[in-house]
Amino acid sequence: MNDSDRDQPGAERRRGIRSYVLRQGRMSVAQKRAYDQLLAQYAIAFSPQALDTDRAFGRHAPTVLEIGFGMGETTAAIAHAHPGFVFATAGVHPHDGAEFDPNRDPDAIRDLVRGGAVAIGECGLDYHYDHSPRELQRRAFAAQLELARELDRPVVVHTREAEADTLAMVSEAGRAGVRGVLHCYTGSHALAEAAIAVGWYVSFSGIVTFKRWDDDALIRLVPDDRVLVESDAPYLAPVPQRGKRNEPAWVSFTVARVAAARGVDPSVFGKMAAANTARLFGLPLAWSES
Repeated sequence: MNDSDRDQPGAERRRGIRSYVLRQGRMSVAQKRAYDQLLAQYAIAFSPQALDTDRAFGRHAPTVLEIGFGMGETTAAIAHAHPGFVFATAGVHPHDGAEFDPNRDPDAIRDLVRGGAVAIGECGLDYHYDHSPRELQRRAFAAQLELARELDRPVVVHTREAEADTLAMVSEAGRAGVRGVLHCYTGSHALAEAAIAVGWYVSFSGIVTFKRWDDDALIRLVPDDRVLVESDAPYLAPVPQRGKRNEPAWVSFTVARVAAARGVDPSVFGKMAAANTARLFGLPLAWSES
């Protein structure tokens, strides 16, 4: 991830296989409780409406991708308990590259995919903090890109201050048929263009609403059929909620900001981004227009 609050020094390190869940539709009380019990959340969320927190989990629910810690048991269990409502993915974060075990972790990821995981990740390269040696980050990333090819699943990629290596590895994977997304992207135009050239997507977070953001040209560079928007909740709450614990519903502010930069109506852009999400992750696109 680029420029993320979650990577501040002293923040808890992620360990082991990481998992995401994707939610659609109305939450029951039990489902909302399970949601609140997750240790952390990663979200790529879209909506054709401006959503408040309650409506985000009602009939106008956006598509939300969340992250948990550990080997993936928690999110996998939630996915199995709520088929068609929650979808899991798994991967090893670059911070944990030194702990990646090529004799253990690929099989664990395979098992999660066989159990219904829709994507590999979050994986990638982070040369800003270098919590793991760079060669071990590259080893773990390469193994997961190969798993994505083998299992025909998309990849959610974190990249920070690792442009040259990310560009080379994503380009090679893309030419081999691997698809994916550069998530929470604030990197160079060159890396975005290289990813797009091999069929990948680029996702923007609440960072684009911050005062320091100064690259609307990057937002406009991404084609209509390759652009995503995410919350990265509970981090990176967009303006005007900056400084608070982020909520998936607040992605509507990011949707509006990206739409403004691209010169399109937020409702039109939200529907387009939702369709892109469904296409990338192979999901049904379901929300109520009423």
